[in-house]
Amino acid sequence: MPLETRPAGSTPLLTVRDMAVDFQTIDGPVHAVEGVDLEIGAGETVAIVGESGSGKSTTAMAVIGLLPGNGKVVRGSIQLEGRELVGAPESQMRRIRGGSIGLVPQDPMSNLNPVSKIGTQVAETLLAHGLATSKDVDRKVVETLAAAGLPNAEERAKQYPHEFSGGMRQRALIAIGLACNPRLLIADEPTSALDVTVQKTILDQLGRMTDDLGTSVLLITHDLGLAADRAARVVVMHRGRIVEQGPARQILEDPQHPYTQSLVKAAPSVAAARLRPEAFRPAAETAAEAKPVDNIVEVESLTKLYKVRGSKEDFAAVKDVSFAIPRGETVAIVGESGSGKTTTARMLLKVIEPTEGAIRYEGQDVAALKGRDLRDFRQKVQPIFQDPYSSLNPMFTIERIVSEPLDFYKRGSSKDRAARVRKLLDDVALPHSMLRRYPSELSGGQRQRVAIARALALQPELIVCDEPVSALDVLVQDQILTLLRDLQSEYGLSYLFISHDLAVVRLISDYVCVMKDGALVEAASSEEIFTNPRDPYTRKLLASIPGNELDIAV
Repeated sequence: MPLETRPAGSTPLLTVRDMAVDFQTIDGPVHAVEGVDLEIGAGETVAIVGESGSGKSTTAMAVIGLLPGNGKVVRGSIQLEGRELVGAPESQMRRIRGGSIGLVPQDPMSNLNPVSKIGTQVAETLLAHGLATSKDVDRKVVETLAAAGLPNAEERAKQYPHEFSGGMRQRALIAIGLACNPRLLIADEPTSALDVTVQKTILDQLGRMTDDLGTSVLLITHDLGLAADRAARVVVMHRGRIVEQGPARQILEDPQHPYTQSLVKAAPSVAAARLRPEAFRPAAETAAEAKPVDNIVEVESLTKLYKVRGSKEDFAAVKDVSFAIPRGETVAIVGESGSGKTTTARMLLKVIEPTEGAIRYEGQDVAALKGRDLRDFRQKVQPIFQDPYSSLNPMFTIERIVSEPLDFYKRGSSKDRAARVRKLLDDVALPHSMLRRYPSELSGGQRQRVAIARALALQPELIVCDEPVSALDVLVQDQILTLLRDLQSEYGLSYLFISHDLAVVRLISDYVCVMKDGALVEAASSEEIFTNPRDPYTRKLLASIPGNELDIAV
């Protein structure tokens, strides 16, 4: 893929030429990256986008010299300010890492030492690169954390990672990555697990810090809207190769390569949602005439209080929430972490009991269900959880996972159950060859399809989807959302869809409930929420969606 023409006289900070990376396996070498050409100018932000396995993170780790033990740059050149990094001794790379190239890794919980205080971890970086002494390191740690936007930095430095929220942990990683004022910062999916408002705050802070320091940024992401918002140029990778690169807006508004076009088409941005075919749009937006409302679920004045140790006042996780789910339609609950949306879903599933209020399923009070009535309810209301890696038993085959609900409720003969399992795999577009496999042998998207098949096993009427696509890439995300809509159309399913991603909600929902601090601040049709939001908090959520103003042609 030819490099973009750079303004005359400009010198790139990072130059990658014809780079290839192989991983050695028992079956021979795997060609993970092949023929990558890439440039990043001083003070420039470049985003690499692509699905899992496209080679984007491998490219970034090759630049900073942090490939796994079985990985190696087998061809090509990586130069930082004219210095060749391929083949450089480890002693030199240790000085470059942190000093010249900083890193903000993807998962803050696994990349921060859980038994070491945050301040100690920042201090290690400062001391290792000679930017602090034992006398002034505490002061510089506080200054570094404060620069990353952490409030009460002096107190925060004394805390452990588990005492931080997700956004605070990410700020700590940014502080460590920028502690030595590097010339280049590699940010690998730095906000993928965060809510849109927290994500915007973190990225704004990162942008201010890199602007002040004149730091270039290599941003690794699968979020095309985020790439367009934050990067001057976008590099699209597919199966280890660069298939397209150029100015961010140009690439996303007028993609040339078929793979880039598929990424843009699948991007769950509000702009893309507006241009979706009407057949994909929720029924509430496309219905030509009004129809009588038949609510499968009615929630009235729902409240959940928790006792707080050392306090006389209870904590209200959910406060006086009321809404309904029409039969055969999708109601989404959106809000930031801690807004009460998952607690509401768990009360509907009867996993936890409400403190006050009522949940009626087909007219029955859910709290009063016992014995056979409760068993019937459990079969009619099924969950799909967020993480397909942890929601499936790793010791079970796919066949056993999908058949487990049928076995537990003794649905039909063993022959009937086996046939039902095969039909369920057909419904979620998985081959029967998957039956003997284990979850570890499947991709994230395949695992989530298995979770959907399990949820469908008992022929439920309502499925509670708790962040079912947040762990998936945009292409897989698009496939799962389309599958959920197809299954709804075929079986008349009703969905309660829990999400912090408003762009995804725009694609899947008929109605939207917006929650903040346990309370319902706004509820309306999806069309009304996204085109005419009334509450300031809803407007803030919508304004925080990366790429929501892009004019994307799909």
